[in-house]
Amino acid sequence: MSSVWIVLLVVSVYMLVLAAISYVVRRSSRTAEGFTDGARVFPAVLIGFLLMSEFIGTSATIGTAQEAYEVGISAAWNVLALSVGFVLFSLFAAKGYKALGENTISGALARHYGEGVRAATSVIMTCALLIVAVAIYASGGAVLSELLGIDRAWSIVIVGSLATVYVMVGGMRSVVYTNVVHAVMKLLAVVVLVVVGLGRVGGTDGLRAALPAGRFTVDGVGWAQIFAWLIAGIGAIFATQYVVQAITTVRDPGRARRAGFYSALMLVPFGILAATVGMVSAALHPDIESIDALPALAVDLDPLLTGLVMCGLVGAILGSIAALIIGASTLVLKDFYRPYFNRAGDDRKDLVFVRIATLAAGVVPIALALFADDVLAVTFLAKSLRAALAVLVVLMFYRPGFGTRRAAMASIVAALVATTAWFLAGDPFGIDNAYVAVAMPLLVMTSSHLWHRRRHREPDAADRPAPVAMKEHS
Repeated sequence: MSSVWIVLLVVSVYMLVLAAISYVVRRSSRTAEGFTDGARVFPAVLIGFLLMSEFIGTSATIGTAQEAYEVGISAAWNVLALSVGFVLFSLFAAKGYKALGENTISGALARHYGEGVRAATSVIMTCALLIVAVAIYASGGAVLSELLGIDRAWSIVIVGSLATVYVMVGGMRSVVYTNVVHAVMKLLAVVVLVVVGLGRVGGTDGLRAALPAGRFTVDGVGWAQIFAWLIAGIGAIFATQYVVQAITTVRDPGRARRAGFYSALMLVPFGILAATVGMVSAALHPDIESIDALPALAVDLDPLLTGLVMCGLVGAILGSIAALIIGASTLVLKDFYRPYFNRAGDDRKDLVFVRIATLAAGVVPIALALFADDVLAVTFLAKSLRAALAVLVVLMFYRPGFGTRRAAMASIVAALVATTAWFLAGDPFGIDNAYVAVAMPLLVMTSSHLWHRRRHREPDAADRPAPVAMKEHS
């Protein structure tokens, strides 16, 4: 019992630090724009930490260790795919997004494909973000409940409430600074688990002796799964609201590119370390459920170290949830509230609404997570849906005359229906729904382009994608 109180004390101190950060930076959230973009004065390295932290939630931390418990080091590809995605994003999309001057993915696509695409993109993205939030609440609540010995429902409520409150208080600036702290704590947590675990198993030699040789191959999970992770991960990075929102907070396009590289650099060691945690747990605890791979190591530590690991897990949950909440509330503000209910542009009304939307985006997933039993797999569906939007993003920047506005709208609807149906059918023939998500917009846009070429005429002016207008930056 004393050990539990020590762990709770360490976590409480960590939460007080987060609360203090949110309180200090609250001035930037006194306007709607300040709340959603934090005043856009962040250095690239901070945004790199933010982007890295946003993508390392419970699915990347607990999930990678769980997968590694079963298949070995190749589970690291789950996170390494994100690193590859950020490298490609930095090379091919970061400057474009920053120069475009839009801090929503729906606004960026609407510049090129029209207002109909704005609404469809916003609906899909908001739903995808909230789906991921439900999964993080449910899995995070389950892990915290086991580690601290408290009721799972209360764990979910506590995590969701804390995340919602500190985003409501500090806005985007709070998310940036607290996610830097989260990123550091998450890295420290997996380092502690790897060092202690390897020490107990007899080092890398002992680990190799305890596990089959196949657990140490880079393709142990299978190349089909690795490529599916790459497609879904890369697509999610190219077309996720909070990535676009974060990348627009740096000073210029060059810094936007560097932020992506920083994030990619930090994700590589994290993925390898998280997979090593799962492998060490498999050697030390061969008879447990794979989902308990990381918690089994965490509870068998000195209480202070367990508290440190718990802070890392809290950071994994809060870091991702904060980004999801503020991303969803920003989309609803800009794509639905302003155009229909605040056309006069009254900032006071915008600020009140975005705070209410933030509260709703934080609370609704809590209610759903309380009744969710198997939601972790749905997070991959959410990534796949964003990968479909990523196809349009790449075409917008590099083949702006390809396809039509109507085809863009149709491709979003087709991807939503086909990908969801394929997922619900259990990914028939072993084909992951991520492949379906990318194939649908490519098929629709290519068919539209070939149809117009065959008829030997350009698309009608109303249907032709508009040139991507970039904002000038000094």
